[in-house]
Amino acid sequence: MKKTYQLRIEGKNPDRLLEAIKFEIRKYIKREQGKALPKGFDIWDFDCHIGADEATAQVTHPAEINPAIDDVVKTGATSFYIALTAKPAQRRPRQAPTLIPRNGGEADDALDD
Repeated sequence: MKKTYQLRIEGKNPDRLLEAIKFEIRKYIKREQGKALPKGFDIWDFDCHIGADEATAQVTHPAEINPAIDDVVKTGATSFYIALTAKPAQRRPRQAPTLIPRNGGEADDALDD
């Protein structure tokens, strides 16, 4: 999805228009995530670019789409550009948390006795 959204449309409340745009983007992401994955992949990942126009669009993490849009709107822009490209990916396993012993590790052993 590559699209330039207008933020100022005559006869429409800008706040409502912005919320409708965000809803449309979330709907697109959900629709893409529902598509069948190729063999060997288990999630859809997204390449996101957001900016005032195509030339100034910056790479954005999918979780940061709404704050990035809000930042563009705060600059007073009348439109913004977004490019979302779905790509299959594999989940990376989470690292096990590092446990730090309290009180040198000896105090916990004394409580077990």
